[in-house]
Formats: sequence, structure tokens, C-alpha cells
Amino acid sequence: MSPRTKKLIGMLAFGPALLLYMGLVLWISDHLPDHWAVYLVFYIVAGTVWAFPLKPVFRWMNRPVEEA
Repeated sequence: MSPRTKKLIGMLAFGPALLLYMGLVLWISDHLPDHWAVYLVFYIVAGTVWAFPLKPVFRWMNRPVEEA
């Protein structure tokens, strides 16, 4: 599969996954205690955690083409 096709597939999967994650984060934030420190910690963690499940997808997208 060409690198261009892999990146297209990866980005088509990344967009909806990121939107779902943002919706989940917003829904959870509605149920947090109303204190600035809780929000600070929550958004720092939520802003970092999203990258870990997508790391294999990014690695796959950027893997060199294997010659047959």
C-alpha cells in the first residue's frame, strides 16, 4: 500500500475518533466537581492521553513501503 493511501486511511480514521474523544472529555467534565484545580488536572491528563491509543496508527501510517 502506498504511503499516500495509508495516510489518507489514517486521517479518515483519526478525525471521527478525535471527535468522539472530545465529546467524551466534555461529557466527563460536566460531571466533575466545580473547582479550578480539578479542571486543571483533568484537562492536562485528557490533553495527553488521546495520543497513546493512536500511536500505533501513526506508526503504521509512517512505516516505509515494504518491497515485494
